Amino acid sequence: MILDKINKPEDLKQLSITEMTDLADEMRKFIIKKVNVTGGHMGPNLGIVETTIALHYVFNSPVDKIVFDVSHQCYPHKMLTGRKEGFTNPENYFKYTGYTAPEESSHDIFKVGHTSTSVSLATGLAKSRDLKGENENIIALIGDGSLSGGESFEGFDNAADLNSNIIIVVNDNEMSIAENHGGLYKNLKTLRETKGNAETNFFKSLGFDYYYVDEGNNIEKLIETFKKVKDTNHPVVVHVKTLKGKGLAAAEADKESFHWINAGALDENPQTTIPAEDYNSVTNEYLYKKAKEDKSFIVINPATPGVHGFTPEFRAKLGKQFTDVGIAEEHAVAYASALAKSGSKPVLAVMSSFLQRTYDQLSQDLALNNSPVTLLIYWGGISGADATHLCTFDIPLISNIPNIVYLAPTCKEEYLKMLSWSVEQNEYPVAIRVPSGEFISTGIEDTTDYSNLNKFKLVEKGSDIAIIALGSFYRLGEKVKKQLAVKMNINATLINPKFITGIDTELLEELKKDHKIVITLEDGLVNGGFGEKITRFYGNSDMKVLNFGSKKEFTDRIPLDELYNRYHLTPELILEDIKTCL
Repeated sequence: MILDKINKPEDLKQLSITEMTDLADEMRKFIIKKVNVTGGHMGPNLGIVETTIALHYVFNSPVDKIVFDVSHQCYPHKMLTGRKEGFTNPENYFKYTGYTAPEESSHDIFKVGHTSTSVSLATGLAKSRDLKGENENIIALIGDGSLSGGESFEGFDNAADLNSNIIIVVNDNEMSIAENHGGLYKNLKTLRETKGNAETNFFKSLGFDYYYVDEGNNIEKLIETFKKVKDTNHPVVVHVKTLKGKGLAAAEADKESFHWINAGALDENPQTTIPAEDYNSVTNEYLYKKAKEDKSFIVINPATPGVHGFTPEFRAKLGKQFTDVGIAEEHAVAYASALAKSGSKPVLAVMSSFLQRTYDQLSQDLALNNSPVTLLIYWGGISGADATHLCTFDIPLISNIPNIVYLAPTCKEEYLKMLSWSVEQNEYPVAIRVPSGEFISTGIEDTTDYSNLNKFKLVEKGSDIAIIALGSFYRLGEKVKKQLAVKMNINATLINPKFITGIDTELLEELKKDHKIVITLEDGLVNGGFGEKITRFYGNSDMKVLNFGSKKEFTDRIPLDELYNRYHLTPELILEDIKTCL
């Protein structure tokens, strides 16, 4: 096996083109086998194997620095830089993160998991090199939809002005996570069709020297081009046409579904169960029904339709009432704000971790203008995800911006009532934290008037201890209440706050009469979060408040049970904290 000979990038230089081509085939087999066991990014990594081999053959990493965009196409890079056992040995399948990580290897320059950043990061490295009078090559790899992100444009614009060595490799696999959208991708299509010879060339218009490689999965062609640009003294773009999912027929045929797969997706009889109902299905049923009723209604998504269950069929049914803006969350928020201001009814669906990129637009374009947009925030909560995709920060981010109403439903009925109210009202921007985890349907209609802001629901009146359990942690609140009754003989009050952005001062004041402790439970960061608003209200009183949620830290692939124990988010540990407080 050729891979046995490769322990560091320099080992590639001893191989022939034929051997490197065989090596690419070997690497693909290991990637396919490993990702089917662990889950992960399949299509992007299969498409970039030859490019990675050629880069490491021509350049001298880590002296020459390769910066990966998103870095969800770094598996081949890891295999060539001393971490192949994470792909060849099943015992080590979970040893390395799915993204670049400097703590793993000096060949990884940055910890990266969000998109459109590589050119900006590489431009900084190049400028620092120039300031120090050094001469290494700086290479940025970008593609797989990342070009549509705003930071990408900013990075290209600044990099073109360097007047020194920076090499930007554009991995053009004709895809984002789903299909590409936007004028830039039309130019890339024209460049592909003309073999890079089109008169209109986005990269040349910015001032880049430009090279096109039509056979982007041909190692010999790639090496030939990379040798031409190595040690350049000016900014260069190498536009490489690759095949996403190469080497796996199913991934080549269905590039969207195989961008990222669950463990076992390639098994002969994959263990997949499709629930009769979940939050994606009830959302999509509502959105489609609303679109049919109201032509001013529109659904917006920034390039991650799979997160929300927006299948190609669903998108086709909505037609012009669906917009995929590409990987461009900042634009998505401003776009939605303008739609709302002009009388349309936009719903923007976005994953919690990706919402972080658009704080300024949430504040300025949306909230300051008080545009009645509905934001659906998915996957919000504590999880065992890697450090680049944590979804614990959305509550502090959103709930401290004026004018935005942020809601946390606990079940299907509350969620649909909140969604319906938000879409029809025209007074506020409204965000809804789509429940994560178990799908709950009570069968009881929610009759709440959500226009009466910040009124908490008193579910059960007790005394001594009040439990305010937010959103997906409401069930944890129910468990704590039962434990208090059984183990401490306390009939605790249980409250479903529903509103994240405000507090029910009347109810909180009432609790002072016969309660000693208030505990808050939230599936997210405590610092700046919901619970601290309750603590601040009681600050000058005798009421004791315990806030439960996550600590301010970046966790990396830590099992959820371990995090719950760390943060005392189990009924038993919460009771221990209550006893200590009493």
